[in-house]
Amino acid sequence: MVNSTHVSYFILTAYFDTGFFKYLYFLIILALYFCILGTNVLLIVVICVNRSLHEPMYLFLCSLFVNELYGSTGLFPFLLVQVLSDIHTVSARLCFLQVFCLFTYGSVEFTNLAVMSYDRYLAICYPLQYNTYMTSNKAYVLIAVSWLFPFLAIVVLISLSVSLTLCGNIINKVYCGNYSIVKLACSDTRVNNIYGLFYTVISIIIPLLLILYTYMRIFRVCFSGSKQTRQKALSTCTPHLASLLNFSFGGFFQILQSRFDMSSVPNMLRILLSLYFLTCQPLYTPVLYGLKMSKIRIICKRLLYGEV
Repeated sequence: MVNSTHVSYFILTAYFDTGFFKYLYFLIILALYFCILGTNVLLIVVICVNRSLHEPMYLFLCSLFVNELYGSTGLFPFLLVQVLSDIHTVSARLCFLQVFCLFTYGSVEFTNLAVMSYDRYLAICYPLQYNTYMTSNKAYVLIAVSWLFPFLAIVVLISLSVSLTLCGNIINKVYCGNYSIVKLACSDTRVNNIYGLFYTVISIIIPLLLILYTYMRIFRVCFSGSKQTRQKALSTCTPHLASLLNFSFGGFFQILQSRFDMSSVPNMLRILLSLYFLTCQPLYTPVLYGLKMSKIRIICKRLLYGEV
């Protein structure tokens, strides 16, 4: 038994020999990564340079797009290297760094979506008081908290994992995962499990309850309000709900795969499901908001095609 700080590398066993097709997979992953970079950077620039979009709702969107860049950068360069490699190993330090990046990405994403649901709740349920309740300064504070809290929480999570005594270095995934490392431990993992439960409650359950509460109030106002109110709610809430459902769907399969035995599921399907929320969400979010939000769509057209 050796301490995890002395483990020099981990072996990723989910990869398999694809022969010449590895170059095709490399090009597909590279193209997807460039699409994610291009769409998210475009929308970040659009929001930053247009003063008409310096409103709380668009500031939250900008934070969301930055997080998509952050999360995809924590995965895609790693995948590109591994796909072309014949030996699928990763250094311990890089593995823990990737766990930190991917976990903070997921936490910031969910927290940001919860903050955005609160913003939509204020805009629809208290339209006259919205500018008083949701100022730019308050928006900046909410964005800072939605980033700072997950970072601190994951630092504690990684610290607990690093201190474990490990009995192996085999990870049956295409990238590093915290629970995959914890399962290699020979030492007592009760503290890790208790903190993992605490982290799940504060980073997933509480934001989810906030989202459910805000949308119950929003739907109540919509059903009792005018047709114009329903149309406004539909236009602003549909992208948010679609993004939330897509991310929750991918996150559910990620948790399912981490916690339960999935050996009966074909290897390729397991790989695709584990990558879903890390690959589809960063591309799905900017495309969805770029198409649905009229202000963003008009400005993007003007920049790309010279249209008004």
